[in-house]
Amino acid sequence: MDKLTLIRSVDCSASDHTPITMQAGNPLARRTNDGKDGAGYPSMGSVAAKFRGSNASGIPAFIALAPSMISDIWGAGHMGSAFEPVDGKDLAGRLALVKGLTVERLGDRRALAAQLDQWKRQLGDNQQIAAADVYTQQAYDVLLTGRAQRAFNLDEEKPALRDAYGRDSLGEKALLARRLVEAGATFVTVSGAWGYFDHHGDHVQWGGIAKGLTPLLPVVDRTLHAIVTDLEARGLLDSTLILMMGEFGRSPVINKEGGREHWQRVMSMVMAGGGLRHGQVIGSTDSKGYDIASRRVGPSDLAATVFHHLGIDQHAEWTDQQGRPRPIVTEGGQPIEELL
Repeated sequence: MDKLTLIRSVDCSASDHTPITMQAGNPLARRTNDGKDGAGYPSMGSVAAKFRGSNASGIPAFIALAPSMISDIWGAGHMGSAFEPVDGKDLAGRLALVKGLTVERLGDRRALAAQLDQWKRQLGDNQQIAAADVYTQQAYDVLLTGRAQRAFNLDEEKPALRDAYGRDSLGEKALLARRLVEAGATFVTVSGAWGYFDHHGDHVQWGGIAKGLTPLLPVVDRTLHAIVTDLEARGLLDSTLILMMGEFGRSPVINKEGGREHWQRVMSMVMAGGGLRHGQVIGSTDSKGYDIASRRVGPSDLAATVFHHLGIDQHAEWTDQQGRPRPIVTEGGQPIEELL
């Protein structure tokens, strides 16, 4: 716990059972049920991809490791398709050159593609073409450098370390996230399983406190301990910020089914690494855990803290589809002072 910070007063009132609000770090980004989810605002990962980019060629800036890109991951919104997260499941299976295609032949095809640039420019400022160019360049880099391919090879790790992370969905994704960051990825979002903590009771798929959380929490504890200590051993903990959180809290009262319902008033979360001051608890709830009692931390404060760590100006703006400037940090969010 001396490596961690527990935040007990996260305001998740804007969140609505999707990853949008908390992954965007923005209370203005939320589910709307009208086909306009997120109000066009991007996730923190997409902001990192646009304003910082990858830390090394041949590796995407923003990678998602999740069973479902729809239910578990929020993407670029209206920032543009070039900054969408790369689906780790798709990337893992498409990293090798196809049979008969050598690096030399790939270079020839690249030269041929370059000859088409002038024709493309004649089509004007076409966003789809611009995005395709980004992806094409990224694809060449991924294939030629081999960084991503090596990162996905968990067999390079010692069996004892794989056991420490856990040979399950969460543990293997967390270990893969460490390898991707080590290879040069800037932002990795991990979800162990869809509905991971949706423990309404022992009558539902994920169970309640007894059938759901009892077997799950030791798995989560083990993986969190493993990634923090592993990063520290490799000298990467101070340069890697970890946020462990959900969409909202759970009700303070246990229901008749032995579970807990959704609770949007307040949530707890854990942070580690990033060269920040840890070994502390920030904020509190009232005596029954219903509401925030002290030191509210909003989604925008989380975003400001993440961008501060990444060296991104929190006052930066992106341009939406109508040409309007949009702030990357909304609602006056500020880096969490206690951590700095």
